[in-house]
Amino acid sequence: MTQKQILQFIFFLVVFTSFSNVLTAQSLKQVKPEEVGFSTERLTYLTKTFQQYSKDKELAGSVILVARHGKVAYFEADGYQDVTQNIPMQKNSMFRIASQTKAIVSVGIMMLQEEGKLLISDPVGKYIPEFKETTVAVAKEDGSYDVVAAKRPITIHDLLTHTSGVGYGGGVAAKEWEKAGIQGWYFADRKEPIQETVKKMASLPFEAQPGEKFVYGYNTDILGAIIEIVSGSNLDNFLHTKILNPLQMNDTYFYVPADKSKRVATVYSATENGIEKAPVEGTMVSQGNYVSGPKTSFSGGAGLVSTANDYARFLQMMLNKGTLDGQRILSRKSVELMTTNNLTEAEFTTTGAVGFGLGFTVLEDLGKRGTLGSVGEYGWGGAYHSTYWVDPAEDLLVVYFTQLIPANGLDDHDKLRALIYQAIED
Repeated sequence: MTQKQILQFIFFLVVFTSFSNVLTAQSLKQVKPEEVGFSTERLTYLTKTFQQYSKDKELAGSVILVARHGKVAYFEADGYQDVTQNIPMQKNSMFRIASQTKAIVSVGIMMLQEEGKLLISDPVGKYIPEFKETTVAVAKEDGSYDVVAAKRPITIHDLLTHTSGVGYGGGVAAKEWEKAGIQGWYFADRKEPIQETVKKMASLPFEAQPGEKFVYGYNTDILGAIIEIVSGSNLDNFLHTKILNPLQMNDTYFYVPADKSKRVATVYSATENGIEKAPVEGTMVSQGNYVSGPKTSFSGGAGLVSTANDYARFLQMMLNKGTLDGQRILSRKSVELMTTNNLTEAEFTTTGAVGFGLGFTVLEDLGKRGTLGSVGEYGWGGAYHSTYWVDPAEDLLVVYFTQLIPANGLDDHDKLRALIYQAIED
């Protein structure tokens, strides 16, 4: 091959790669609802209902994205990103997704297993020595408690299923957690790395014995620390390198860059007089330090900010059994395990309708739950009242973002589900 031919080949390769990137960006493109089995007419019920929430000042605004068969059937922004400043909600508005971070971090752990760097059956103490021996607070009849040794080591699988016994600093030993300054899911204001916070947790009494009870808490923050230790990279860099960049989730961050900060939706709180803007200062019920914070603590349990389109790309990867636009993130078998009920003795609910996989709830009995959906559906939500789910039986995913804490019993989640499923016509 001559030098001229080599240069021509390189030029062709560059052009082809650029063209491929353009095609990749077309993933999850929006189509007419009828193309993927939805009724445009019936979807108007969804639009009108959520417009009414904004008009009635029950919500400031929201973004809803519904995709089926890999294409977007419905993508609407309603209401206001900021009511006081009269800034309309946009499809690319950015939201604090809180516990929706957990699914992404759980995928990160499974990737490390696939690379041979850990096993989810491993004890946590193998990577964080402080967890080799842990304790549990056992309540007594007089209201006090005893601190006893854990019956066995906590495993990574326990963390993925929230059966480690680690809560959010509550339970009978809540005062000890309060004294240590570790309570609640909010870490964005902390000036210490997540590994240091997690190591402190290990010395405090947990709420249940490993594997005996579902206790929602710091499990995924601990997983984030494990990712840092095993990968040798901080959680922010790891997620961007291994998940966010490959999936072109270009608007997902622990701390939003200054040039994108104007797109971050304002947090509101539900009150008797309608919604009120949450305070700037504070921890869980506040605007949060997701722009100007110390940028030191990367919370794997509740730290990310994202957009509806970005999160839909992540969910589409899961729905595709681990791949999107030619990027293999997980194997099909890892996705299957993550989206299967992994609970045994530890019950997630008393009804038996819903189980828990590795980072997601999993629907096992449609009738017992009593709302529209399909067996095998998986999902979760976030503290700021966002939610999502994936329905493999319908080849469907839903992302719903709003910023409301507390929500005080608002019925928007149930109506969202009902109005999406009623619009399916095939």
